[in-house]
Amino acid sequence: MISYLLRRSAFLLVSFVIAMVAIFVLLRLLPGDPSNALLSVTATPEQIAAAQAQVGADRPVLEQFSTWFGQLARFDLGESFISSLPVGPEISARLAVTVPLTLLAFALALVISLVAGFVAATRADRWYGILISGISQLGVAVPVFWVGILLVSVFSVGLRWLPSGGFPRDDWADPADALRSLALPVITVAVVMSASLTRYVRAATLDVLGSDYLRSARAQGSGRGEALWRHGLRNGAVPVIAILGIELATTFLGAVVVESVFSLPGLGSMLLKAIQQHDYPNIQGVLFVSTLVVLVIGFLGDVAQRLVDPRLRVSISGNR
Repeated sequence: MISYLLRRSAFLLVSFVIAMVAIFVLLRLLPGDPSNALLSVTATPEQIAAAQAQVGADRPVLEQFSTWFGQLARFDLGESFISSLPVGPEISARLAVTVPLTLLAFALALVISLVAGFVAATRADRWYGILISGISQLGVAVPVFWVGILLVSVFSVGLRWLPSGGFPRDDWADPADALRSLALPVITVAVVMSASLTRYVRAATLDVLGSDYLRSARAQGSGRGEALWRHGLRNGAVPVIAILGIELATTFLGAVVVESVFSLPGLGSMLLKAIQQHDYPNIQGVLFVSTLVVLVIGFLGDVAQRLVDPRLRVSISGNR
């Protein structure tokens, strides 16, 4: 297990470095100069040169990359071209919105999908089992922003139960008010994520129900519920855990998109504004954090899968 952790950690590090290089290169391939955000249309050549020197656009690309990568090694995300404020503290403040939104949405999606997927599998011959399967198939094709707009139309504009957007100015000083602001975004992300998760839970449950070991347990006198709990839970959990890491990362990225729909001061709005202003440090900072989160979630998902399934801890040669 230790050797696997070392190999997987090395792969995580290499993947992260490659992702950072790709982010840097792709940003420089975009049309436009980042210094334009600091200039007016009547800027003189001297002002243009000064702005380019201020943002570092006049330096060679390799020098810009080495400077940025050196900052990352010191956990320094630089300063915004526009506001001249440090990027790191700004991202930390916005994570106070994005992280709770992601975790709450993922927890709600997990609860919905576990119940719906199990019912859809164990009652596959009933009308409500077929209905759940059909709804989950449809939910996979529905864009997350469309669900958000629909929920706003119903619960904010129509029923006036929940706010249509925004977040309290004092952040989490009043948790009840903050949670009320996150209610619709959480439901939006959870509805879309639970659709795909339900399919995986249903498929894993069907595999367990049709397995030989479950039939053997039933033949030895165990009831259906007892056989599922003692023999099916762990085997059925393995493929679900394998996909949970991917779904959690997808939930995080979905939360970033939904923040723009509900005008939440999270990473999504920060990234959108930075792209509009060609503010490279802010763009790189948000993408750095997002990439790191996604890679770490994938790493933890792989480790959790090996801990649950002992077969994965044994190599072909029989060594652990």
